[in-house]
Amino acid sequence: MEIDQGNCLVQRLPFVEKYRPPDLQSIISHDEIIQTIRKFIETRRMPHLLFHGPPGTGKTSCIIAIAKHLYGPDKYRNMILELNASDDRGIQVVREQIKSFCSTQQLMSKGIKLIILDECDSMTSSAQFALRRIVEKYTMNTRFCFICNYVSKIIPALQSRCTRFRFGPLENKHVVGRLNEIALLEGLQLDAKAAQAIVFLSSGDMRKVLNVLESCALAHQTIEVQDVYDVTGRPSPEDINKIYQTLNQDRINTSLSGILELKQTKSLALDDIINKLHRAVMKTKYDDMQKMFLIGRMAEIQYRLSYGGSEKANLASLIGAFMEVRSIRGK
Repeated sequence: MEIDQGNCLVQRLPFVEKYRPPDLQSIISHDEIIQTIRKFIETRRMPHLLFHGPPGTGKTSCIIAIAKHLYGPDKYRNMILELNASDDRGIQVVREQIKSFCSTQQLMSKGIKLIILDECDSMTSSAQFALRRIVEKYTMNTRFCFICNYVSKIIPALQSRCTRFRFGPLENKHVVGRLNEIALLEGLQLDAKAAQAIVFLSSGDMRKVLNVLESCALAHQTIEVQDVYDVTGRPSPEDINKIYQTLNQDRINTSLSGILELKQTKSLALDDIINKLHRAVMKTKYDDMQKMFLIGRMAEIQYRLSYGGSEKANLASLIGAFMEVRSIRGK
């Protein structure tokens, strides 16, 4: 029995790659950036680019779409050099691979070449300094696109040579629309509240949205809101309400045993619980001093957890903080 390897590969592509925007029109939530880049292309004044912002906001997809627009979907790979954080990008690579690509003419191809340095904030300082001269020397035939999450890690000399664009978190209304469109293409029944939960948990990160949707699709054909929280292992609003009630009403041993049971049953992490409790505390009728006290204690607990502290001991500390506030309110 022969297997069509091509079809198998297409079917097994993760959603992140399968639904990557194929062109500039398909990129959502960054209309002003796309319009500006279109003007650069139309007037043939493409500068060196610096894309920065949180992960999953479309930085890499945007520059790949630009390359396809400039060179065509079939030939663009011959005209670009793409280096990622997984590649060795020290000063030796700058001097050899990047400089060699800039200085050579591509066979059967014409036009300005494009070098994409993804996650360039992890490049060494010496490599970034070596790039300064190369960026200027080969401006006639090469354009650079630097992509990073933290622009502060890029040396000012490189920043000044580029036009900067910040890709902020995607707007919820655009993400929901794209999410429902992909669910329809995959034949999934996605509940409206489940879609909202996926968008809320992803915080404007489209990559995370697609990964959560794919994880849910592997387990459920019809995706309900509780399925989203079960698959991601994040506490649902109902779970947070239960935890918040027991913190404000029950005795310390009752609260500890109840929350531990809930954590074990639903595989919840204390760090995720604290993140959601922070929102709940800010919405309560506690006075400012009590809110400051609770937030300060929760910050300390998260700090200890980040260094490998015991979840059970820190959970008891969290309950103790609420007990202190309750004792103050009772006086």
